[in-house]
Amino acid sequence: MILIADCGSTKIDWCLLDDGKVVKQTFTTGINAVMLTEEEIRARLADELMPELAGFTPEAVYFYGAGCISPEVCGNVERAIRANIPSAATVEVHTDLLAAARALCGRRPGIACIMGTGSNSCYYDGSEIRDNVSPLGYILGDEGSGAVLGKLLLGDVLKNQLSPALSEKFLKQYDLDRLTIIRRVYKEPQANRFMASLTPFLLENIDQPQIHRLVLNSFRSFFIRNIAQYPGYRDLDINFIGSIAYYFREVLAEAAAQCDCHIGTIIKSPMQGLIKFHTA
Repeated sequence: MILIADCGSTKIDWCLLDDGKVVKQTFTTGINAVMLTEEEIRARLADELMPELAGFTPEAVYFYGAGCISPEVCGNVERAIRANIPSAATVEVHTDLLAAARALCGRRPGIACIMGTGSNSCYYDGSEIRDNVSPLGYILGDEGSGAVLGKLLLGDVLKNQLSPALSEKFLKQYDLDRLTIIRRVYKEPQANRFMASLTPFLLENIDQPQIHRLVLNSFRSFFIRNIAQYPGYRDLDINFIGSIAYYFREVLAEAAAQCDCHIGTIIKSPMQGLIKFHTA
């Protein structure tokens, strides 16, 4: 019996498998492992996960998580899991980027990308990540991400780059004005989530040339500034996971073609791919 976790900052998707079949799937509050101590993670799992696992004894746990970026952080998560699930002889903790790579590529080499609230990419050799262009976050990088698309949209609205009618429609739809936008971006926490929350407006109005151009150019920047740095990228499938890639896949394919890149698989979330990877 194995337990797989796809952990984001908002929620954790847990899937318990017995002989390759799903016997339990549950969700708990998300964890960013960089922000929590080992004791806090242990308590969170005890309160939220363990009641859901009553009567089950996983022998292996594969945890893929946001913030699992160093041996120290991964060690904290591993010890917290072992304290709660002593039956697990195997506990592995990996980054969410490796989850994307394994879900998208399985055991084949390829380029795997995350494009949701943030963006990231890597060259994957069929087992491990071998190269990664640092995403740098929404201030310095994260091209094509929901946060950056929202940032570009707000900039275009406030600098009068959209038609008056489209800008008015946006401000009314989200009940925003200039001062509120400035406060939400510069003075309140989680500005990246606020900006990413505006992307449905882009999708609803993607047929507008101004909006289409904004999204297309940001996706082109993702390919130019990230993917083009991987040797042989023109000969590899470039695969995506995440809500932005999934819902904007037509514009993403357009940007890829302009950058001489070939899109492979696009999926919204990694769990089904991780199940296949760990049970094949």
